[in-house]
This record gives sequence, C-alpha cells and structure tokens, in this order.
Amino acid sequence: MQFHIIIPARYASTRLPGKPLLQLAGKPILQHVYEQANKSQAKSVIIATDDERIKQTAESFGAHVCMTSAEHASGTERLAEVIDIKGFVEDDIILNLQGDEPMMPTACLDQVAALLINNIDCKMASLCEPVATAADLFDANVVKVVLDKKKHALYFSRAPLPWHQEAFSHNEKILPSEPDLYYRHIGLYAYRAGFIKTYLTLTPSPIEKAESLEQLRVLWHGEQIAMAIASESPGPGIDTEEDLKKAEALFSS
Repeated sequence: MQFHIIIPARYASTRLPGKPLLQLAGKPILQHVYEQANKSQAKSVIIATDDERIKQTAESFGAHVCMTSAEHASGTERLAEVIDIKGFVEDDIILNLQGDEPMMPTACLDQVAALLINNIDCKMASLCEPVATAADLFDANVVKVVLDKKKHALYFSRAPLPWHQEAFSHNEKILPSEPDLYYRHIGLYAYRAGFIKTYLTLTPSPIEKAESLEQLRVLWHGEQIAMAIASESPGPGIDTEEDLKKAEALFSS
C-alpha cells in the first residue's frame, strides 16, 4: 500500500492564533500530528504551510516542509500546490491530515488510505463513527453523514439526519436506538491526486453553501465518497482553548 500524507498548517487560526505551535504535553500540537503520521505506512509525510515560524519549528523536529502560497482560500488549494511541487501523479493516494488532530490514531490513517485504494469507483474516502449521544446528534458543530448500503456517503449535514419522524415528532432531543442510522463524520480524507485538482474546478453547490461543508460539492457533482467505520475512535481535534485543555487532560491521563 502506497500513499502520502500532507498536513496543512496555518498560523492565523481565527479562534486559536498560532494553534499549530501551541504546546501540548511538552510538544507543539503540530509535532504530535507529525509523529502520528510517521507511524503510519505512508511513503512520505509533508507539512504544508505558508508561515516561516511553522517551517522553522517543523524542521527543528525533523519534519519535511513544503512552503506554499499565502493566498490559498482553502486547505484543498494548498494540497493542490504541494501535488504540483512534488510531482505526484494522478493516481497517487493523498491523505489530508489536519494539523490540529494530535490524537488521530495511526490505524485510521492506514485504514482510510486502504479504503480508497480498494474502491476504484470513488475519488475520495473518509471515516465516521456512531453518534454517541443525543447532544452530539443535535449539535450543529458535529457533522453527521448518511450512508448507503455500500457505505458510500449519501449526504453530510449539521442537522440530525436522517430525521426520525417517530422519535422526533414531539420535538424531543433523543438518540434513537436503531443501529446503522446515525454517524459522526471524522474529518480525515483520502484523495486521488488528480481529483484534488478536478475538485478545484467544480462550481460550489447550493447545499455546500447552505451547510458550510465543502465535501458536499463532491456529491453534488455526482462523484462518490467511500466511507468506513473508524477502526479506532479519534481523540478530539483542537479548535479552541477549551479543546486544548481537554487534550492536555487526556495526554496527562
């Protein structure tokens, strides 16, 4: 199995400035992400950034860094530039691992790469896990994914989909007990390198704009996203100061 991991890392996070370089259990958050990636079967692991501070820190812990434009509007654009710089070919498998996921299990990285390799009809692959609580089901920050019988994505939403007519008829916020119904999307993606460039040529879709979820553009334009239940549950990503405190507590334990 051959694949490459690209870790986009921005310094100018709105909610947590300088996030990749903040300390977590004695190391920068980005170093934890890089070390997890290096434990996988990936042929190469590349940190993609436009910030000299991130570059210097990453190189200090031995990472390979690719400097990219500061003008990119999305992480996908940054991935496309790295693909050009490194000369990856269309069928190369590229994993997009966010630089704020220090507890992403290595097993998940290998799993999502294998998933795309084994689903030749799909241009992308990602992972999910069962929704654990009613609070998560009704939380707009927890993205849900609806699957078909082949475990391909039918739809992604911030809403509690599918709508359970019987359970929700009295506006009660409960988690229905039916299995294989509610899944939380895990924001880890595998792409075929050629499709990343294709994606950037696709027009944004109305559903993507409404939900503020870029992966809906892929479904809108008729492409398939292979999904699988994650072999291990990932720890929380870090978006806020509170997330960082929770991650510190988990590392300490």
